[in-house]
Amino acid sequence: MKLYIKTNRFPVILALISVLLIGCSNELNQPELNNNFAGGTDFSKTDDMIFSLIGVYQTVTNRGWEQPLVVSTRGDDVNAAGDQQGLKNQDRYVYDNSFFGSRTLWETYYGDIIRAHTGMEQIERYMEFADADGIAKGNQYIAEAKVLRAILLFQLSQVYGAVFIPESSDLDDFANVTSVPSKDEVMQHLSDQMDEALPFLLNMRPNERTDLPGGVTRYTALHIKALANQELKNYQAVADAAGQIISSGKFSLMDDYYELFKTPGKLSNESLFEFQYSDFGVGTGDRVSHQYSPYGPNGWTPAVAGAGAGWGFFEPSMKYVTFMLDRGENKRLETTVLFTQNGIDSIIATTNYTAGTLPSFVSPTTRDGDMLSDNARAIFCSGKHYLPTNQLIPGRTSYGSNKNYIVYRYAETLLMYAESLVQGASNSAMTADQAVNLVRGRAGLTPINGVTLDQLVDEKYAELAMEWGKRFFDMVRLERYGELSYEGRTFTKDKAFVTYHQDQIDEFPILGEINK
Repeated sequence: MKLYIKTNRFPVILALISVLLIGCSNELNQPELNNNFAGGTDFSKTDDMIFSLIGVYQTVTNRGWEQPLVVSTRGDDVNAAGDQQGLKNQDRYVYDNSFFGSRTLWETYYGDIIRAHTGMEQIERYMEFADADGIAKGNQYIAEAKVLRAILLFQLSQVYGAVFIPESSDLDDFANVTSVPSKDEVMQHLSDQMDEALPFLLNMRPNERTDLPGGVTRYTALHIKALANQELKNYQAVADAAGQIISSGKFSLMDDYYELFKTPGKLSNESLFEFQYSDFGVGTGDRVSHQYSPYGPNGWTPAVAGAGAGWGFFEPSMKYVTFMLDRGENKRLETTVLFTQNGIDSIIATTNYTAGTLPSFVSPTTRDGDMLSDNARAIFCSGKHYLPTNQLIPGRTSYGSNKNYIVYRYAETLLMYAESLVQGASNSAMTADQAVNLVRGRAGLTPINGVTLDQLVDEKYAELAMEWGKRFFDMVRLERYGELSYEGRTFTKDKAFVTYHQDQIDEFPILGEINK
């Protein structure tokens, strides 16, 4: 039987997979069984080992709404809005160790990392009964699970700094911990893990896979290796890993930046990995989904009557909006920011722009006809998390239903690569200017020559805003703390990491020592 994750074909098979995913998730949710590999699994049925891998994919992509926000809502590209005071405090670098979002990020990410280890251990049990082909397949699946685990551990360390590194599904390993690996140690571990995984991963784009379209490949691992070494400021390793992605010739930027983040952009040639969701092409019944409401407008008049609005928790900053206007950005600003009339009036009141000099797309009505209403929560909303209501499958009304969540994309690879060269690394895949100008060209901007670090930083700001806190983490890594002190905020180096939740400190008192 051939299994498909891809969301725009074979709805009957996809519906069956949704049942399989749920079943695998339920099995992986029983560590007391799986740590002993009990529960009646027949490991001699080696063709079934793929279900353990699918269970890992499902558990990693099944993110609660608050978790990406805890990762993403710091930095001068985004403001926390709405009624989540803990998130608003975090956005202002006032870390509340009773904030539920911080607790659930830690608990769910670690729970899913442990489940990834459970999946790998199950696959190893299947491999005991497998022939040579089955062993090769098992090694590939374990490598994929390592990459999926790395996505979560990487984000945990970005948020908290020092975090634990699980090596198995055995929770007893954490019974008497006496130290917590530093962020640098976590990043080195992830780089080493990707080196372990790479020989067993498929040499193709994620969207070239026919067994699990959109699944992890060697290029996903190379991107994570580049990210980890970027955090370590090991720029030659960044250039080497990103250079392999570029030299493969397999990836390209999607021409239409606006549609990249919408239905036409699902599993594009730019995608190195994305969390996949689907309504299975039908207007009712089962769906595999993410809760996008936090990113959406609190009120609107949708082009498709009855389409749900959002909660208004995630607001592009005025600093970012004016930065983009001053650069003459059109494609990327229209894509990244949705405007209310209050937001437009605020631009006019605080800058030299007038109603006559603002670009025409700076309007409460999107190009797809959805009109944002003024509300008390936010004057702007995230366009990268917006799915036009005319792209909803008829019958579906939830905000963003059927939309994928991009995690890694080739534009970031190009900009990481370019920065590594500017920072002193060398590689022959292309020049820093060529890499930056590919990204600028898609945005409709003129080429630049002799790109500087300042120009590169601005290009990353323009291209990657509102995506997984990338701007914040760049500014911390580059020690450009002044950029993070804006609109009444004051950032200092000691605010780089969110404090551990009190529940975690109670469970692991050593964490309280780190907070001091």
